[in-house]
Amino acid sequence: MTSTTPTTRQLSTEEAFPPGREIIWDQLRRQIGMNLMAISGGRAVQEGASTIRLQAGAGFSVLITLEYDDTYTVRRIFVRGTKMFDHGVRRNVYCDEVSEVAYYASCFRSYEPGDWETKA
Repeated sequence: MTSTTPTTRQLSTEEAFPPGREIIWDQLRRQIGMNLMAISGGRAVQEGASTIRLQAGAGFSVLITLEYDDTYTVRRIFVRGTKMFDHGVRRNVYCDEVSEVAYYASCFRSYEPGDWETKA
């Protein structure tokens, strides 16, 4: 069995909050469903017009961005002070998958590394 260790790198503000379409919070909340409570205890912060941040705990956050092609980009980031470190991203997530993908992003090392892009 092979194991991979995700590499981390610091994100700039433009990379962390890319521009996208305006997100409708009520619609995204219905798509995530009860996993919103499991991910962040119901806490969510809107970061710009197209990104929602869910605080997962221990310095980790899940960023969900609505893209122009009606798909979502889900990022797992680690925040320490004013610095953000990318721990994985999953692109082209459809509305029926966003709940499960966001939940796995919030879990500590419990997702398959092959499913997530990591950048060196």
